[in-house]
Amino acid sequence: MSELPSSQTSDTGTSADNDATPALRVNHTHAGIRARAAANAERSLDDAGLYFNRELSTLRFHIRVLEQALDESHPLLERLMFLLIFSSNLDEFFEIRVAGLKRQLAYGNEEIGMDGHSTASIFNELSQTAHEQVERQYHILNTRLIPALAEQGIHFLRRHVWNKAQREWVNRYFDDEIMPVISPIGLDPSHPFPRLVNKSLNFIVELEGRDAFGREGGMAIIPAPRSLPRLIRLPRELEREGRQEYVFLSSMIHAHAEELFPGMTVRGCYQFRLTRNADLSVDTEEVSDLATALKSELLARRYGDGVRLEVANNCPTHLSDFLLRQFQLGQEDLYLVDGPVNLSRLMAMIGDSDRFDLRYTPFAPGTPKALRKDESMFSIVGQQDILLLHPWESFGVIENWLAEAARDPAVLAIKQTLYRTGVDSGVVSALVDAARSGKEVTVVIELRARFDEADNIALASRLQEAGANVIYGVMAYKTHAKMLHIVRREEGRIRHYAHMGTGNYHSKTAKLYTDYSLLTARETLCEDVHHVFQQLSGMGEPRHTEHLLHAPFTLHKRLVELIDREAGYARKGHKATLTIKCNSLTEPRLIQALYRASQAGVICQLIIRGTCCLRPGVPGVSDNITVRSIVGRFLEHTRVFHFHNGGKPEVWCSSADFMERNMFQRVETCFPLLDKKIAQRVRKDLDTYMLDNCQSWTLQPDGHYEKRCPGKDEAAISAQETLLYAYAARP
Repeated sequence: MSELPSSQTSDTGTSADNDATPALRVNHTHAGIRARAAANAERSLDDAGLYFNRELSTLRFHIRVLEQALDESHPLLERLMFLLIFSSNLDEFFEIRVAGLKRQLAYGNEEIGMDGHSTASIFNELSQTAHEQVERQYHILNTRLIPALAEQGIHFLRRHVWNKAQREWVNRYFDDEIMPVISPIGLDPSHPFPRLVNKSLNFIVELEGRDAFGREGGMAIIPAPRSLPRLIRLPRELEREGRQEYVFLSSMIHAHAEELFPGMTVRGCYQFRLTRNADLSVDTEEVSDLATALKSELLARRYGDGVRLEVANNCPTHLSDFLLRQFQLGQEDLYLVDGPVNLSRLMAMIGDSDRFDLRYTPFAPGTPKALRKDESMFSIVGQQDILLLHPWESFGVIENWLAEAARDPAVLAIKQTLYRTGVDSGVVSALVDAARSGKEVTVVIELRARFDEADNIALASRLQEAGANVIYGVMAYKTHAKMLHIVRREEGRIRHYAHMGTGNYHSKTAKLYTDYSLLTARETLCEDVHHVFQQLSGMGEPRHTEHLLHAPFTLHKRLVELIDREAGYARKGHKATLTIKCNSLTEPRLIQALYRASQAGVICQLIIRGTCCLRPGVPGVSDNITVRSIVGRFLEHTRVFHFHNGGKPEVWCSSADFMERNMFQRVETCFPLLDKKIAQRVRKDLDTYMLDNCQSWTLQPDGHYEKRCPGKDEAAISAQETLLYAYAARP
């Protein structure tokens, strides 16, 4: 990445402030009003041609992640990580999104979405695109990344290149580590096809000869032990000088397949993996004990209906067809792969590697100046609002605040929502300590946070055992809001403190995801947080909130009003701009509000990381709307909404995306940044994202994304690198 200048002219001709930080910090964005185009001026906003399909848009995001594997500005092992993340993302996409489409097709519940396409047509297009991208993924791995890694001394050894000493070590490893736990399954009338675990590595083996019981050879299945790593590094004394050498578990099993069937001939051994439907289905109207119901569903998730079959590309057709029949899948569900079928398991190798020169340069998260004082957090937050931008600013501030609250005898009560966290996290440990010390601790845990259900059930038990009040939220609505409320007695009166954020209370993802955290003692905001907690723990009519927007009650309606308000300014000839940054944009009425704003002349800058159903650049409808997606080192996760508001700008942060589920099926919060300096800082952050020309992709009217690149005389600007320079600790 080239050095960032202290000032820079944007593509709209507006200069940056000279008073900004040494890294690029732009204060001004493009302003002005474009006249509404005459063409298509009366086009109905219900027109299907104005919307992209949600599933196809989501898949396009995963493809943008895969593209990072080709970007040589990323260190080599990070490029490999992007390829593996693509694999992991695609797994979940099939487990949830494709599984849902296949269920609709199976039950004849085809739906025509707002984009006008049928379920069948979308499934076919998804299948074609996914097949192309999987083939491309393995091509990138085999022709670009593996050779580049070899040049750096990192080698994946196939069986035919093992030397004598390495082969002897592999033999011992197989005898000591694999043979005791492996269980080959011969297929015959008394041994029907086994029920294989979701995404597990397996082998189908074709046999010849008779076994000890006189049975004729046929086929067998070898499930690879899930307890064993998929990639094993050779002992250093066996590695060639200056090299790191790895052996695949699959290669070891291939090399010893005949030992598993003594006296028989193995005619072929081919790896495969089945992806199953992993979406949990709990009837919220019938369940009396959510935790117990989820435990049962978690077991079922491992054996849901098949949705995708990955098979080694050298597997004979009659064997892959046999597997398809066993899993009741069609040819469109078959993916022939040129390499390991379970690529995401290779992430462990990157984590264990000592080649730090092939990873991103580490950094230490910064701490705002106000928090560097040797004072109580309550004293500091009691005097001013504090805003943190993770991962560049430390999440440890929140953990430390909770730990201080747990020790502080003046703290009377702590209330917190937990959506994704860890059982052993500092947050949970502080809550446990607080409960054990006799404080009133109430935790709203969302058990249904997808793929974190088991962890959340475990942490709920841990908190209950410590004496905390654990609430599972509202049955029909996932609690996705990120809130912390602390009640403290100070000088004979009660004072409230709160934390609200755009991300989860998870120390690991806080190092990888971009999120805002607001720490405040503002009476009205804290009172609003208190009311939301009362709404979650008690019953009754929706509680009034002064500033906080609260889904499913006020958030959607108010966001539409804020967008329409901006349109009203534009119609009167005033400057009118808005910037929306979130992960996904799919909700039809919000999209239509943005279309109306564009038609009125509002400059709408949208930074949508992933799924976007809005079609920009349609004359007379969305020609004042631009959509950017930022994909880089960190996962963009902040939800920030800025409205010019006739020269009285408003900036909001939220736990919610612009999606139907967030607006109507979840408990969400959206909070204003009332401190003007903090709001100004966030607007600068948004401006920085708008100037990114290294990791920014622009959505085109036809649905494809174009990567922005620096012009001939233009400096390279990475928003994430700029923000890291601005906020992380200085060496």
